[in-house]
Order: sequence, then structure tokens, then C-alpha cells
Amino acid sequence: MDTALQASSTAPAPWGRVRRSRYVADKTLRIVCTIFTGIGAIALGWILLMLLYQGLTALSPAVFANTTPGPMTQGGGIINAITGSLILTFLGIVVATPVGIMAGTYLAEYGKGSKLASVIRFVNDILLAAPSILIGLFVYTLMVQPMGGYSGWAGGVALAIIAVPVIVRTTEDMLRLVPGSLREAGVALGAPMSVVIRSISWRAARSGMVTGVLLATARIAGETAPLLFTALNNNFWFRADLMGGVSNLPVMIYQFALSPYQNWRELAWAGALVITLSILALSVVARLLFKKDSVR
Repeated sequence: MDTALQASSTAPAPWGRVRRSRYVADKTLRIVCTIFTGIGAIALGWILLMLLYQGLTALSPAVFANTTPGPMTQGGGIINAITGSLILTFLGIVVATPVGIMAGTYLAEYGKGSKLASVIRFVNDILLAAPSILIGLFVYTLMVQPMGGYSGWAGGVALAIIAVPVIVRTTEDMLRLVPGSLREAGVALGAPMSVVIRSISWRAARSGMVTGVLLATARIAGETAPLLFTALNNNFWFRADLMGGVSNLPVMIYQFALSPYQNWRELAWAGALVITLSILALSVVARLLFKKDSVR
């Protein structure tokens, strides 16, 4: 009897074993997360350092003054590709922003739990995961073939289709974060729903909605596959009506990076650096503006 009591007193309590197992599991998970975070940071840092080294080496004033060179030529620049990318991205965002914001507003404010809203969300999720090359093929069949050739208009439509789901999802999520008490206060003052949305909901979620537009801009700024089917490329200045091939940075980088010419590969690195720095600068400026606005 005494031996059994002594054994039971010296045996560890079940709660002690549970605490030790939880402590080991916590430390193990923390170590694993730290290792994989370090792997991701090293990979990302490696890519950025290589991009900075190769891109800065290739940058020169001539890059921003000359058009893309032809085969077996020296020098050249990417000014026509930069201009074309700005135009195509602008067209895509101009088309996608009102559609995405209005659709996201409907899902968050009007539709909510309706069957139509559920169908729209399902279709939006499909578009979010759809390969961009399929969207390019769709626009090729819809616009390029009937119009008889490539155009910047088709490229803008393809980029808009890619940007819309991002804006819709972000707009809906941001509007859902707006407290319902704010809407109730507006309705209690006699304001119609449209005024409540414009003056209260949109105003409260403004920074998040614009962030969604910026995310969509970053998404489409580097898209290559849909432009291969729609705007293609051009080593010269494109036409004012945007018909025919329109030069752009993503397709230029794709073509020049695979070329056997050294100056073409250097221009590809310079174009990649320009796209990366442009998106970074846009994000930083937007954050600074919203921070300043929130302080006021």
C-alpha cells in the first residue's frame, strides 16, 4: 500500500505532461515557421538584389530616350514600351475601377445574402483564379479577330477583365468592415441609401478601396500572356488610334530576355527594374497620402 502511494506521488501529473507536450509543440511550430520565413525572405532578397544589380547596370539616359532596337543593332531604349505600358494599364484601370467598385458595393450593401450575390461571388472567385492566358484568348476571339488585327483597345479590355475581380473582392471586404451603426445613423437622419453609401460607407472604406485599385494595377502592370493575344508588341512607336501592335514592357521583357543579343537582354533587365520601381513608388505615395489624410 505504501509503495503504491509513493509511486503515485512521484509520478508526474497528467496536467504536467500536457503542458510539456504543448510547450514542445509550440517551440517546434515556432522554429518551423521561422525557418520557412527565412527561406522565403532569402529567396525574395536574392531576386531583388539580382534585379537591382542587373537593372541598374543596364540603366542609362539612352534607355529613356530611344525606342527599342531592331536585331543586330547596338544601343536602343525602351521609351516606346514604357509609354505603351502606361497607356494599356491606364485603359485597363479606367474600365475596371467603376465596374469593380459598383459590383463590390452591390455585394456589400444591396445584395448581401441574396442568391444573385452568391452567384456573382462565385463567378468572381473563378475569375480571380482564371489563368490570364485564357482571358487573352477570350479577348482575342471577342475583339482581335473581328477587328482584323491586334490593338491597344483589346489589350486594355483584357487587363480590365483581370483587374475587375481584385477590385470587387477588395471593395466588398472593405465595405463589410464599416460598422453598421454608421449606416443606421445616416438612415436615421433621413438620408436615402445612395447618400449613405456615398457619404458614409465609401468615405469610411476609401483607403481600403483605393488599395484594391492599387493592387489591381500592380496585378495587371506585369501581365504578359493576355497581351501576347491582344496588343502583341512593336519595336517602334505605335499608332495614335492604338490599332496594330502596341509596344509594352511585359512582352518586350519576354522577347528580349530570350534573345541572343546582349543589348536586348540588358534592356529586358532595365524594363523589369522600371516596372518594379514604378509599382513600389505608387504604393509608397498612396500610403503617405492616406496617412496624411487620416491625420487631418
